[in-house]
Amino acid sequence: MIEINFNHKMAAHCETGTVQALLNHSGLDISEAMVFGIAGGIFFGYFESSNFPFPTFIVRNKPGSIRTNISKRLGVKWNSRKFKSSQAGEAALDELIKKKIPTAAQVDFYYMEYMPGWIRVHINVHFVNIIGLNETQYLISDSYHPKKALLDKTTFTKARFVGGHMAPKGFLFYPVTIPENIDFEKAIRKGIKKAAHDMTRLPVPFIGIKGIRKFAKKVTGWPELARDIDHLSHEIMKINVLLEDQGTGGAGFRFLYATFLQQASQKLNDPQLETMSKRMMEIGDNWRNISYFAAKIGKNRDLGKERLNELSGMINDMADREEAFFSELYKMVK
Repeated sequence: MIEINFNHKMAAHCETGTVQALLNHSGLDISEAMVFGIAGGIFFGYFESSNFPFPTFIVRNKPGSIRTNISKRLGVKWNSRKFKSSQAGEAALDELIKKKIPTAAQVDFYYMEYMPGWIRVHINVHFVNIIGLNETQYLISDSYHPKKALLDKTTFTKARFVGGHMAPKGFLFYPVTIPENIDFEKAIRKGIKKAAHDMTRLPVPFIGIKGIRKFAKKVTGWPELARDIDHLSHEIMKINVLLEDQGTGGAGFRFLYATFLQQASQKLNDPQLETMSKRMMEIGDNWRNISYFAAKIGKNRDLGKERLNELSGMINDMADREEAFFSELYKMVK
């Protein structure tokens, strides 16, 4: 077994945790929350499209953009590759591990067989670090798993080369250069400004605050889109899943962003950001109330017009709160 001396630890989110672990391994002392905030990870979008079997929403920026935005704002240079064949992809990964270079990979989460079966679903944007191998297995550092885990090489290669939406195509990346002197104040302010801009100023009717308002308006019409009450119940309960499970850390990443603002206030010696951190925690609490409410009415099949109007009102209230918050945050860093 070839094993790289790598500090495995769990994290709130797979991509931020993977990026943080690689940066820490390369000598950069940075927290997961700081990675998320500098990368402008906080977001909202409501989508209705033929690509989706039912309307859905997202609460963070596009998968992969954490890495690219960290590169832009911290000056970190990454080596990243995709492959046309699984054989070439496996050979390249093996060579990197033999050189003792820990490497991140994009995979379909379903094939991570060291995780409990009941939580494994097909989603092509899970990120893990590969930190060792033997003849038949890879050693994986997965932010969602408490320990380093072995996974059959055939299974892992399959996870890297599945098809479908956002197919990984064997994607690998690892840092090659980290600047000795990083202007964290500039990076933090750029990350905040970008996130606040995207939430309040993009002229797109389904993005940012506009997206939250569209979600509030459209959710009352979901019964017309559902096949039956069971289907509607499933989609309403998915609101909880998207905010609490896939919106890692709870409340659609809002708690993680609050932690970033708290750390940013200390790094910049800016008490205003400490105040904004507390406000974001309150916003997170209110998103969590929506999560619980959606789970409750979905489970109980209590999905009449009155309940959906109540849910819509709660979401619209969040649009008001986040519009005020991000507008003020934008002015602070502009």
